[in-house]
Formats: sequence, C-alpha cells, structure tokens
Amino acid sequence: MLRLEEATVRFAGRAALDRVGLEVAEREIVCVLGPSGGGKSTLLRTVAGLQPLDGGRVFLAGRDLEGTPVHRRGVGLMFQDHQLFPQRDVGGNVAFGLRMHGAARGEQEARVAELLDLVGLPGAARRAVASLSGGEQQRVALARALAPGPRLLMLDEPLGQLDRSLRERLVVELRELFGRLGTTVLAVTHDQGEAFALADRVVVMRDGRIAQSGSPLEVWQRPADEFVARFLGFGNVVAATVTGQAADTPWGKLPVPEGSPQGPGTLLVRPAGVRLVDASDGLRCTVAARTFRGTHVAVHLRPEQAPGLEAACPLRTAPEPGDEVGVVFDAAEVVVLGGSSGV
Repeated sequence: MLRLEEATVRFAGRAALDRVGLEVAEREIVCVLGPSGGGKSTLLRTVAGLQPLDGGRVFLAGRDLEGTPVHRRGVGLMFQDHQLFPQRDVGGNVAFGLRMHGAARGEQEARVAELLDLVGLPGAARRAVASLSGGEQQRVALARALAPGPRLLMLDEPLGQLDRSLRERLVVELRELFGRLGTTVLAVTHDQGEAFALADRVVVMRDGRIAQSGSPLEVWQRPADEFVARFLGFGNVVAATVTGQAADTPWGKLPVPEGSPQGPGTLLVRPAGVRLVDASDGLRCTVAARTFRGTHVAVHLRPEQAPGLEAACPLRTAPEPGDEVGVVFDAAEVVVLGGSSGV
C-alpha cells in the first residue's frame, strides 16, 4: 500500500529523514517509535505531502506521489490536538472531507451517522464540539479522518492528550475498529505501550533512520542494538565477550542462549532474567531502591564492583532497600545485541 524509497528530508543541512526505506502492506498497522527529533513526524508529514522531499520517492498503491497535492493523495491524517472546527457541530466536522469531495447531502448524513455509531458516539451529530470530553473529541477526529474512505490513515500521537486509563481503553478499541474496517494505518507515537498494543509492526527511528523494524514481540524480545534496548527502557546493558554459551561481563560469567553471536559485543539481561537468591549465592548485591510497577516491583540492585542491575520481582516477595541478596541469571532472558550504539 505504501512504499518509501530512500526518502530524504534536510533541515539546515541536517537530515531529518536519511534515505529511509519503508513498506506498509494493505490492512497493516505500523507504529513508528523514537525519541524527539528522531524523524517520526517528518516521516508522516512527508507521506501526507505536507513536507517536500529532498531526495527519494513515496509511492501509494504503486503510484508515485511526487507533485501530488495533499488533498489528492487519498490519505487521512489525524493530529494529536484533533484540530476540530469549533464553529461546526460534530456532524459538520465529520462531514467536512465528504463535502470537499462533493458528496451529496443525503450521502453525507448517512456516512456521518454510520461513522459516529462505529466510533461509539451514536446520535451525537448535533452536539457542539465544546461540549465534548477529550476522549469524545478523539473519536470525532477519527471519524472525520475515516469519512472520505482514505487508502491510508495516518495518526500523529493520536492519544497523546488523553489520560492513561482512557488511552489504554481506546487503543484496544482502535485496533478492533481498524481490523473490522480493514484500514491501513501508519501511526507515530512516543508511547511504547500504545505502539505495542496497537501495531502489527513496530518501527524504531533514530536520527532520521530506521534502527529496527519488526513485530512487537520481535522488537521486545530481540532489540537490534544498545540504542533500541535502552529506548525500550532496558537498563541492564553491558559490554561482554561471548565464548560458546557463556559471556564474560562486569557481572561475572553469564549464560547466553545457544547460537548467540560470538566475540566482543553488548549484552542485555531483561529484568525478568535477574533472579534473586540467598546472599551467599551468586552475585552479591545490595538493594538500593524499589519501584512499584503495578504487576511487579522493579528492584534496583547495587553490586559491589559492577554496574547496577534491575530485577523484576513479585509484589509479595520483593526485598526491602538495604537488604543483601544474591543474583543468578536466566539465559532465556539474556540477549546478545547487534552492537553497541555508544549511548
């Protein structure tokens, strides 16, 4: 459905997009993650036609979009702040794109009613925009973006202004809705939980380039490098030398999965793989702090002469700050990364 070939955009000589290649299949939901300034929004604006390319090409359904104005690209775009028209009621907002395409009044009314029902706002066509909650405005903006039947729907931080509980509920509803409609979606977000819950495929960007692309499970289980691992929130990352099924690290000799790359590299141990045992066994550590994470406690450990560690512990068994514990490592939660990124 969408293909970018060496897409390049420069601002003041700096590449905001650096020869990016990306494909999005029909009916696929792709979420782009990355730090601020990584190129996420520039990518979206380029596909929409709001930002001209300095190099490369963008194709939609096999058609080169060079020179095609925004309103003729057949894409829907929904911004973080929704950008609803305050002078129009809900129905007028949803029908805007249909009017621009010359749809008859009866067709507009039927489509508005259909979409409002679809996004969970039946009968809301005559409501004033000012009377809507944040979540309701998000639904209206989504209905407006879907109304003209875009080949590609693009979302720019679609849930960024909503509170956490509402975001978590709406992201599930969005995935179900897109599945029913067969919508092709390209979304950018800074929220990892949102991206992993919504996407069929996650793309991580850094400095205008794609650092990793894969299913949510693939990216989470096997980050491509140190940058991706740390961006996803993993802190247990150290230099290591792998020989066979063991690695020499600042934490001692650790087991690694069979088939791991050999020689010098970078090692990630997911917190679930840091197992706490009696202080007389394993790597001796002091519990520096605990952080409640809802389903578990993140226990921050301080070894005597090695980098700090984070372990994930059940709520009832998490040790207290100041306790002495031992640590052993589970090879199933150890990942030999593709290389050090220097972060």
